[in-house]
Amino acid sequence: MAESFTLPLRPPPEQNERPDTLPVEIAQINNQWGSFREVNEEILLAKIAEEEKRHGAQQDEDMDEGEQEVGEIDPTERREQLYKRRHEITQFAMLVTSTLKGALERSAANECLNSKSHQETMLALDFISLLLSKHAPRQAETSMSPLLKQLAPLGSLDSDLVNPPPRPESSIKDISTVSRGWRIQNFNSASSKLLSAATRLNGEIESEIRYWGEVLAIKDKGWKVCRHPREKQALAVQYGFMEATPIFRDRGLASLRRANDGSLILDKGLLPTGARHVRVRVKQGDQVFVSSKPSGAGSSDADSIEQRILQARDSVFEEELFHELVREARAMAGCSVTTRQNLIRIPVSDEMEILLDLVDAETHDIALGQNGLQHDSRLTDGLAHAIRILLCFAHRQNLRRRTQIPRPLTTTRPATPEYHLLRPALAYLQHLSHVRWLESFLSDIYSTLRSAGLDIPQWTSNPYANWKPSSTSPPPAALEGLVEKFLRPIESVFSGKLLTSRGSFTVTVRTNLSSLPFGTLYDVSLDLPTVPDLRSPGRLGLKDDVETAITHLLLLDLVSTISSKTLPAVRDGQNANVSKEQTWDAVYPHLGELLLPNTNPEKHKKMKVALSRHEITLTTYIVRSIDGIGRGTCERRSHNAAAHLCKFPQSSVGAPSGQEYPSVMDFVVAEATEGHS
Repeated sequence: MAESFTLPLRPPPEQNERPDTLPVEIAQINNQWGSFREVNEEILLAKIAEEEKRHGAQQDEDMDEGEQEVGEIDPTERREQLYKRRHEITQFAMLVTSTLKGALERSAANECLNSKSHQETMLALDFISLLLSKHAPRQAETSMSPLLKQLAPLGSLDSDLVNPPPRPESSIKDISTVSRGWRIQNFNSASSKLLSAATRLNGEIESEIRYWGEVLAIKDKGWKVCRHPREKQALAVQYGFMEATPIFRDRGLASLRRANDGSLILDKGLLPTGARHVRVRVKQGDQVFVSSKPSGAGSSDADSIEQRILQARDSVFEEELFHELVREARAMAGCSVTTRQNLIRIPVSDEMEILLDLVDAETHDIALGQNGLQHDSRLTDGLAHAIRILLCFAHRQNLRRRTQIPRPLTTTRPATPEYHLLRPALAYLQHLSHVRWLESFLSDIYSTLRSAGLDIPQWTSNPYANWKPSSTSPPPAALEGLVEKFLRPIESVFSGKLLTSRGSFTVTVRTNLSSLPFGTLYDVSLDLPTVPDLRSPGRLGLKDDVETAITHLLLLDLVSTISSKTLPAVRDGQNANVSKEQTWDAVYPHLGELLLPNTNPEKHKKMKVALSRHEITLTTYIVRSIDGIGRGTCERRSHNAAAHLCKFPQSSVGAPSGQEYPSVMDFVVAEATEGHS
């Protein structure tokens, strides 16, 4: 059986890793099978059947031939075919070897030729570089080989023309003319450049003189001039406050730049171009009072550099002031203080409200033009000055703390408390409102008592008692002493004597918004010897309670005065020769009730005294009593007895009979006499 196979020694063909693209495959199909329009299912089935039939016939033929060859070839012929095929393989291998050898020889020859050309090129480059090193050593050194640099120094080779051809006279003359023209042009250019440089230098000198003159003028006026921390070549002026909040302390530095003409330009950075300040408005009912604009709040480009620095300082100060006011207002939300965007609302009393906002100078001027109540703005101006003075005092306190020995280091950072700017002012206004109310109340009730003919001593007041300097303590600095007093709780003392001997009262009004307890408290102290069970109410927080306590004390004093009044002697009805003195007996002093006993149980007379802020009312009527004394709980009015009424002041209402009594004591005596007549 003879088997044929070939062993090719050629390298296998490289397979394309990338398959044919879709357009290529479509083109191949079109060339092989035709257009897609002519292809249908029947044609494809016929093609497939034909291919299968053809492949099947070819396989049968190959199998027949193989069987025939295997059957016909003997072992001798098979050996000869094997030797023949081995000789063909050997000849093919020798051919391939000779081909590879020739290719290698040709490659070596080309490499030798290329190496020789490279060496000649490098020699030429070294020659040209050494030649140029005479005139341009730095440029030529970059293209020289390291070996040439070691063998020959730079500039050791030069070139020159030998026996040049003679030039014509016309050419020499043209060259001389051109050279002269170039020299003249260069001289003119250099002259013009020198003149322009001298002019520019003179302008720079004048600009620098003007610039440094204005800088020295600023420094001589007390402003701190230093190098800018972020620009080493620029100067800056420190107009802010070093003890301010860090965000505003860093903004208090402006660069001093020089304009083209040498004038000084103040680069204020983040500061607004216009002037801004905190506006204070006080709303009382329907009237609104606006604070006046701070002096120097506005500036223009035509102002001097010092005025612009002042305007920048004031703007930073006003922004820091409003920032601290907002911080404090948020902490005072418990006192009904509210913040809305750029507005702070502070209710002082039922009819007074304070409004604080940060506005531009133009907005303030428009508000002044629309409001006609600026002539009476003492309260708003005082409040505006107070909050600014308090901020300056806070800066001074920061400086004092910074100069002291620092506290021990801890892991927790101490909290930064808010400045007390609104609290002192609000405490003062609240205290003023309470003091005025107490003064008005005492004036009204004492006027009512005097209108009733009672000679009561005048009450005294000592407003702001804790603000008065003490004779023992050393006097502090004027501003610091005033501000420290303003920051302390405010106290005012009211005292008065009563009609009863050794009777008195004291009311201490204390307002504090810096520490607990917040608000205004009344410390009421009462002393009335005739009423031993009377106790002082102590601290009261409501005006109604204070009014009730003082009114009750004065009522007890009036009842004690009436009960201590000795009435004139009257004759007894049963014994006309006997006369006796009588007095009103204070049976229920806390209720203002007095009793005038009578021998007849059906004719006991009772008087009821009512005292209020604006009037005194005395009512008398006949009562019957079970125990005959009038102290029982079953006492009743007699049906046949009318009540007598007397009010003070007697401007509109008098006695029922038409008679007006000049005083309370006259009415008491008259009622006692009438009861026994």
